[in-house]
Amino acid sequence: MGEGSGKRSGAARLALWHGAFNVLSGVWPLVHLPSFEKVSGPKEDDWLVRTVGGLLAGIGWSQLRGAATAEGRVHARRVGVATAATLAVIDVVYVARRRIRPVYLLDAAVEAAWIVAWWRAGAHGNGGGPQAPAVPSGERRSVSA
Repeated sequence: MGEGSGKRSGAARLALWHGAFNVLSGVWPLVHLPSFEKVSGPKEDDWLVRTVGGLLAGIGWSQLRGAATAEGRVHARRVGVATAATLAVIDVVYVARRRIRPVYLLDAAVEAAWIVAWWRAGAHGNGGGPQAPAVPSGERRSVSA
């Protein structure tokens, strides 16, 4: 399937779904903190909850934008896996320490599912995007922003 074929690749769909999930997860505490705290438990630092929410929304927006191109999907995958792994580890560690409610284990499971989904998309050849060209030994590759 080419970029203009009308059908989205599995990685493009995954970038859209994961991006939408992250945007919605991030916007929730920004829009209605009381309902967020009713589910997740009271928080001491509202500013920190809102900061994380804003970061998640930004990550999700970046994933949504990245879905359109192969290079963007590589970015969506990297940021998606890094975000999901971070959130899952924090969820598990702080539930175990009894600092956050066990409901966060549901989030950890969802985050693990995103990681598996990205892994599967890459394993089927449609999530990894373009491969970097091989660099002969002794040569350096320049990094551009």
